[in-house]
Amino acid sequence: MKKHIKILAALAMALMLVSCAGTTQTERKTKEGVLVGAGLGAILGQVIGGDTEGTLVGAGIGAAIGGLAGSQVGAYMDRQEQALRSAVAASEAASIQRSQNVLTATFKSSAFFDFDSAILKPGAYAELDRVARVLRDFPQTRIQVEGHTDATGSAQYNMKLSERRAQAVGNALIQRGVDPLRMDTMGFGESQPVSSSNAANRRVNIVIIPIQS
Repeated sequence: MKKHIKILAALAMALMLVSCAGTTQTERKTKEGVLVGAGLGAILGQVIGGDTEGTLVGAGIGAAIGGLAGSQVGAYMDRQEQALRSAVAASEAASIQRSQNVLTATFKSSAFFDFDSAILKPGAYAELDRVARVLRDFPQTRIQVEGHTDATGSAQYNMKLSERRAQAVGNALIQRGVDPLRMDTMGFGESQPVSSSNAANRRVNIVIIPIQS
């Protein structure tokens, strides 16, 4: 019973905090995100920790994540885009694209892997060090690591190769402190060409998607 009371108290505290803010449409959405995030976080904290401390910590984390809404998303991704572009500015292997609030860092496969290999080259680690630092600094995003190949060889083989390459990059990011719970890895093989050039089609994308309330 006491645990339930404290959960309600945590949610009431979140409500009091957001009630003091403004009342524009964006702010109302932010408030709703905070409350939903706090509630889900409290439940998750209780499930994981099984105690009041875990519940309250979960509520706080949930409130923070749930608060990323409206114009906050755009501003958050603006900062992350700037940090990511700065991180890879000296790289000849990387390019950054943005579609609305989704960022995609594309790396030439030749910078990461030898031909027909899913083992990262030594030079790939410096690139991933810089990217991982940005990903750690902006935790309110989900990450999708995508492997792509050209059409040389069978479609089935290329699919497997692209999956192994995506997994290799994902594992390297995890080793550099990126939360694996934020990340998915997948291979697309030769199914999504972007050019008539085989070299351009052989690539790894790191897609960064904001967590929105």
